[in-house]
Amino acid sequence: MRWLVLVAVIGLIASVTEAEAQAYTVVVNAANPVTSLTEDEVGRIFLKKTGRWPAGGVIAPVDLAKGAGARESFSKAVHGRGVNAIASYWQQQIFAGKDVPPPEQATEADVLAFVRDNAGAVGYVAAGTALGAGVRAVTVR
Repeated sequence: MRWLVLVAVIGLIASVTEAEAQAYTVVVNAANPVTSLTEDEVGRIFLKKTGRWPAGGVIAPVDLAKGAGARESFSKAVHGRGVNAIASYWQQQIFAGKDVPPPEQATEADVLAFVRDNAGAVGYVAAGTALGAGVRAVTVR
């Protein structure tokens, strides 16, 4: 009986982790030649530790608003921490005079518009969001 409970719990944890990993889609401007990034690369971009694309252009990350479900999923999957922990990181960066966080957009449509209008932009939206012209998904490995 204990084994059945343990197997059920492990299966539930695995499915939750998989669902979090698939709860968002990373997007770039359609003109950007990058087709895939590692989770570490994405994390470094959104913490502004990496500022240039391999081809040399400036990276412009954009976040969803703090209350967005995709933002929490993104933060946990990419940074290994929740939105509040990342906000604390940015408060430290601001206080130290180092940098400011990426701009926030209220909706997925706003993120897509930002990415569409900025060649070096990268953002994320809820999985399944229609991307439209000028934006494309990037594989995160």
